[in-house]
Amino acid sequence: MAQKKKADKSADEQQEKKSSAKKSESSAKTDKKSSDKKPSDKKSDKKSDKKDKKPSFFSGIAKYFRECKSEIKKIVWPTPKATFRNMGIVLVVLLVLGLFIYGLDTGLLALLKLVMDI
Repeated sequence: MAQKKKADKSADEQQEKKSSAKKSESSAKTDKKSSDKKPSDKKSDKKSDKKDKKPSFFSGIAKYFRECKSEIKKIVWPTPKATFRNMGIVLVVLLVLGLFIYGLDTGLLALLKLVMDI
């Protein structure tokens, strides 16, 4: 299990390195392109850049679901044995607290009866 997590972390780090390298390459390319063009072409470039940068609605939804799927794969689910052990702990704590509150309520009611002479 630990080896799988380490492998996932290293894979994620490699993907981040690749994406950062691609971003730096693309920014270098855009810097070269923008320096080669005339000042009068800047207005038309701004319009086309806005269109190029904005992804379509459906590609955004697809990206969202891909990311959800990858996050769900990272979840480490408890074993049935651990689940039943935790359920037992919860039930015992619930029982102890219930008895404590019952005892506190009964004691305070008896004290109130003594003070109020009911």
